[in-house]
Amino acid sequence: MSHTPLLDLIEQPQQLRALDKGRLPQVADELRTFLLESVVRTGGHFASNLGAVELTVALHYVYHTPDDKLVWDVGHQSYPHKILTGRRNRMHTIRQYGGLAGFPKRSESEYDTFGVGHSSTSIGAALGMAIAGKLQGSHNRSVAVIGDGAMTAGQAFEALNCAGDMDVDLLVVLNDNEMSISPNVGALPKYLASNVVRDMHGLFSTIKAQSSKVLDKLPGAMEIAQKVEHKIKSMASEADHVKQSLSLFENFGFEYTGPVDGHDVEKLVDVLQDLRGRKGPQLLHVITKKGNGYKLAENDPVKYHAVSAKPQTQVAEAKPAAAKPTYTEIFGKWICDQAAADQRLVVITPAMREGSGLVEFEQRFPERYFDVGIAEQHAVTFAGGLACEGVKPVVAIYSTFLQRAYDQLVHDVALQNLPVMFAIDRAGVVGADGPTHAGLYDLSFLRCIPNMVIAAPSDENECRLLLSTCYALDAPTAVRYPRGSGCGTPVSDGLETVPVGKGVLRREGRQTAIIAFGSMVQPALTAAETFDASVADMRFVKPVDEALILELAKSHDYLVTVEENAEQGGAGSLVLEVLAKHKICKPVLVLGVADIVTEHGDPAKLLDDLGLSAAAMEKRIGEWLAA
Repeated sequence: MSHTPLLDLIEQPQQLRALDKGRLPQVADELRTFLLESVVRTGGHFASNLGAVELTVALHYVYHTPDDKLVWDVGHQSYPHKILTGRRNRMHTIRQYGGLAGFPKRSESEYDTFGVGHSSTSIGAALGMAIAGKLQGSHNRSVAVIGDGAMTAGQAFEALNCAGDMDVDLLVVLNDNEMSISPNVGALPKYLASNVVRDMHGLFSTIKAQSSKVLDKLPGAMEIAQKVEHKIKSMASEADHVKQSLSLFENFGFEYTGPVDGHDVEKLVDVLQDLRGRKGPQLLHVITKKGNGYKLAENDPVKYHAVSAKPQTQVAEAKPAAAKPTYTEIFGKWICDQAAADQRLVVITPAMREGSGLVEFEQRFPERYFDVGIAEQHAVTFAGGLACEGVKPVVAIYSTFLQRAYDQLVHDVALQNLPVMFAIDRAGVVGADGPTHAGLYDLSFLRCIPNMVIAAPSDENECRLLLSTCYALDAPTAVRYPRGSGCGTPVSDGLETVPVGKGVLRREGRQTAIIAFGSMVQPALTAAETFDASVADMRFVKPVDEALILELAKSHDYLVTVEENAEQGGAGSLVLEVLAKHKICKPVLVLGVADIVTEHGDPAKLLDDLGLSAAAMEKRIGEWLAA
């Protein structure tokens, strides 16, 4: 690791605050160096953390954390915060099983004031903390740090609307880097980008870079130039564009400051020290560059949003493609093929173009591609409106993010029986991103909704078959599939369909039958060898194949259900309901995710701990049969 003498002195923010302000640029440089070298070795979120280094240093320097409350939105940019708050010596464990979480986590540190992972929660949480402090007579301050991508979500504006009408001391720092994971979309980022001061900042940076050598040689010239620059910027701040930018937040009841260079740590300290003493809702607009300090990430922040580990090297690489196609890639190819065959198809994504496998679709069918920003609720209602007029919308969304649009799913789509298809990625355990991103509840919360059809493919070809089948229906449908690759099953190029609500017997055995759903079919087939058990691939959770369940119950002494979903209210509960409905009393073992909060780490390790790997499944079934 590189030499970091100042950073080595900082174990807690109190030690940072003991330094002279003039030494903070060196702290930021060393922090960025350490961050670069550590993330290269561990993998993890990359460009967003590089862009937030100076802001993090300045916030911890000015605010008396942890007494002052600092809330990070999403948490992709929280690594510098972790390094400065006593966790530097554990950064080599980040996102690994038993190690540091990749996001702020309340149980991990008193400096992590609010657990995050989803976007646009910081303002509401910090407002709650500020109000609580006021009720308790505390003089501690609350700060929310939110990116311009997260600011586009409705929840952020709900919190702004509420806070602006309250007598509360709250600072919202808008970290504006013109990016979410992908480039930002929508009117708000354009509105922020129109601020003429940003253009002036870029202009003066260029002028200073080109002329500093000359000005340094002329007595008093640099001081005069700085005064001229300050005067022109002051004049520019009165321009109409700036007034418009100010008015957006001031109309919400916030006092606006900025924009400020987010990579000038000393200037940030001066501004924050002033803001900490102000009363009422404040908004600081900070301009940063995602990936700052690492040219590859600066030039391609989408590719370098997250990187994989690359031990013993100084060069970070974007995540390599898997040898086998991922389920996301299977969906990406299918959606292009289906769109070519049906002009009615459109795709909606809430700011997850790359993650949902839609890059090629956007290139081939730009007029039928809609990125609505980080706005899951709007995405679903928007899809409902499209479906009302004969369009066939496909909402590409992660399981964990669909939770945010549950009311819209129920009220705006299902109750009206509108033909919207939900392509639900990251269903099940997700690994390093941990519990905030685990898709462990969708079978439970979807199957209770009227009119829904829910499919769970067991391999890559099944994924394509079930996508085609659900898309063809005139009803609200959902196809949920896991993160990563499957078992390498060859995939058809066609758009064939299968009978709705009909499962398939994949293995015929005796005495014990395993009723498996989705990703658990493959490990169930492996575990079944030990017991010579039958294995049914149910394909559909709703409508479920009652006839197949009854047939297995009649011909077997023991039944086992298995799903990569919460046990409570999931597919196993559904099987029990079918048996109860038909007055069948049969021993049933329900295997799924217990009523716990899962951890982060390697997915294979997590599945084994949860009893859902082939070996763990075999052990649990064996112990149950022997009891």
